Amino acid sequence: MTDVSPPALHRGLPRVTRRPTRVGLVSGGLGAYWPQFPGLLDRLRESARFVTERFQEMGCDVVDVGFVSDPQEAAGAAERLRRADCDVVVTYLTTYLTASMVLPIAQRAHAPVLVIDLQPTEAMDHPNTGTGQWLAYCGQCPLPEIANVFRRSGVAFRSVSGHLHDGNAWKRIRRWITAARVRGVLRHGRHGLMGHLYPGMLDVSTDMTLVSARFGGHVEVLEFDDLRVRVAAVTDEETAGRVALAREAFALDASVNEDDLAWASRVSVGLDRLVEDFGLDSLAYYHRGLEGEIHERLGAGMILGASFLTARGIPMAGEYELRTGLAMLIADTIGAGGSFTELQALDFRDRAVEMGHDGPAHLAISARHPLLRGLGVYHGKRGWGVSVEFDVGHGPVTTFGIGQEADGTFTFVVSEGEVVPGPLLEIGNTTSRVDFGFDPGEWTDAWAATGVGHHWALCTGHRTKDLGAVADLLGVPSRAVTGPGPL
Repeated sequence: MTDVSPPALHRGLPRVTRRPTRVGLVSGGLGAYWPQFPGLLDRLRESARFVTERFQEMGCDVVDVGFVSDPQEAAGAAERLRRADCDVVVTYLTTYLTASMVLPIAQRAHAPVLVIDLQPTEAMDHPNTGTGQWLAYCGQCPLPEIANVFRRSGVAFRSVSGHLHDGNAWKRIRRWITAARVRGVLRHGRHGLMGHLYPGMLDVSTDMTLVSARFGGHVEVLEFDDLRVRVAAVTDEETAGRVALAREAFALDASVNEDDLAWASRVSVGLDRLVEDFGLDSLAYYHRGLEGEIHERLGAGMILGASFLTARGIPMAGEYELRTGLAMLIADTIGAGGSFTELQALDFRDRAVEMGHDGPAHLAISARHPLLRGLGVYHGKRGWGVSVEFDVGHGPVTTFGIGQEADGTFTFVVSEGEVVPGPLLEIGNTTSRVDFGFDPGEWTDAWAATGVGHHWALCTGHRTKDLGAVADLLGVPSRAVTGPGPL
């Protein structure tokens, strides 16, 4: 599909490329019609070819198992789709068919199923339409039948109805394909955990087994020594190249110390090698360190390189935040950026919630040329060095976090607002002012009550529907904060 991810900020930050979305496609209709209405099957197959081409234009790897006319052919198609390991299976209802032709596909394909019915045009030419021509328009006829059978069989049902050239229908289909892309990224993803939990942050603790069980993929446990040895191997020439990139990608505040910038640049090159060597799609990290020793210096030197990697589509989350790293990866995959965020303050005068973090940041969604500021101390953390200062582009945004319930269930939590102008902190933090349309104190209460946790991803655009589709394909509940709570 077309790359929906945000562009890299600079030619030195190439976007990561991942496995294409694998879409299984089966089209079908009731075989009893073919001898009765010559030419009908050819017309329906032509529509099916059009659908295949649309998915290919999206950049999908399309596994098209052809046109089925009876339950026996459907069973064969289901077996081929089972072997294909698809991210989503699309069943195209070209005309009426029985639920017995669709259920085996949903049961055996081991992938979520999207049912679509797209008639040839927006309306029939009624005076010139006979039974044979009408049957090309009745793909929606079996939809309630299939939905009923899916419900009784414990199969999740989702559908899109429209016509072949219906922009709204294809917008909805694309939303499901993007959700399938996320499913594929997570199923094949490798997520690093380096260091240890920030002491006392109980909400951040995440069961690694549940991540693989619920979303797929692999969590790789890393040591800061894995980074240490790679940073030690970085040459002075490589460090100088990364310093030059930093000077182009950032505005440098006068507070930036040249030695600190060089160290952050050296760590950045080492981080790139760590990500490459372990094949990581995301990394959550934290290490306290003591008395200026090497692990403390590595932890304090991460923000520059972590921001560069996040802009390339490999999110880095501080404070050992595995779930937020996953949220950032999901947000980036749907083209929404996703920057590491927490609450900072409430502005009741301007009805804004101020949120951000002391880095890393998603540079590709910055409202302005991001700034590097030198810090003599990181609040609540060991070490010193350079940190990123920016706000997310002004306009519609969505906060998106992944919570976890007492029984281990993951939940998607979202809220839509708008980044608005106003005064910002100048302390080396990312800071955005978000107006959610009601009292900021009431929003904060409602947001916290969802169980979202300390951190989340701040995403560009209003993304509730997009993230709802992702949650649906992943089989996790989704909650949206749209107004104040009951009190």
